[in-house]
Amino acid sequence: MSAAPIRLGIVGLGRAGWGMHCAELQGREDKFRIVAVCDLIAERREQAVARYDCLAYERIEDLVADPAVEMVDIATLSCDHFAHAKLALEAGKDVFLEKPICVTYEEAAELQRIAAHAKGKLYIRHNRRFEPAFQHIREIIASGILGEVYEVKLRRLSYQRRDDWQTLKAFGGGMMLNWGPHIIDHALRFLESPVKSIWSDVRRVAAVGDAEDHLHIVLTGENGRVVDLEISGGAAIGEPVYLIFGTKGALVCPDEKTITLKYLDPQKPLPPRQADPGTPGTSFGSPEPLPWIEESFPVNPAHKMDMTTIWDELYRAVREGAPFPIRLEEAVEVMRVISLAKQGTPFAEA
Repeated sequence: MSAAPIRLGIVGLGRAGWGMHCAELQGREDKFRIVAVCDLIAERREQAVARYDCLAYERIEDLVADPAVEMVDIATLSCDHFAHAKLALEAGKDVFLEKPICVTYEEAAELQRIAAHAKGKLYIRHNRRFEPAFQHIREIIASGILGEVYEVKLRRLSYQRRDDWQTLKAFGGGMMLNWGPHIIDHALRFLESPVKSIWSDVRRVAAVGDAEDHLHIVLTGENGRVVDLEISGGAAIGEPVYLIFGTKGALVCPDEKTITLKYLDPQKPLPPRQADPGTPGTSFGSPEPLPWIEESFPVNPAHKMDMTTIWDELYRAVREGAPFPIRLEEAVEVMRVISLAKQGTPFAEA
């Protein structure tokens, strides 16, 4: 007999809550049932009641007090994440929290402490962990075909004179807290090592608010690997989304759809060579034909998934006791990196 669906209460029916969370739950009615919603706008509440035949609240305090709600799904403004998650955890509910976990590292660390003593569990929605391109590229790195990976470049570039709340510091806006949690989470997974050093450049280029819309961060791991990530709303010409360099080859994924590899044929070992201290001839070193293999193929990871897979993993964690793939300490570490990257800039935490 299958387990009962998780009884979900969604807080925030905007672009994330209604546009993403509710849309992604279609077809997963056997795993999740929306029993309550909460939003300040009456029209949104009425729309949800008409679709789900659920209870609707204007105040989050009333939703978290509802005994029918088993898990609180928080999709409110970034600046409200800490207070809303704290309220739900203290009410004894499980919490599924949209990224960013909070707007500061201090809030994230405090929320982690609260969750450690709460009856319910806190799950963070870093759903881009399940992007097919990200998963496929990690599989290729793990295969060893590129040799020892020493540098990873991650890019999300565009140009937009954005003007909504995501451009305002008071609401937790800015590229660092919008795209940042996703791509910094990717960077830390690619680093495969504790962070040894951080370099950053953070600025506002095209957005009309007061928050940053361009960030460039270089992370160096204790293992020596470098991850260079750039996220921008002020870059008029793009770059490949993924570029990976290894000691035996490289990988490029320009669009999250196609991967191109160039690597040394593992079936043809290279003959030994040594540096010649003598007077050089007319060439730069001794010419050597290398057994390169070049191939391109569609993104298609061995483990089929997409960004909605996070809901299936959430269900398995709650109903079957499986480990949730995004550990809370990983989300807190993302916020630590964000805090360090902002230091010394006009966008630093007050």
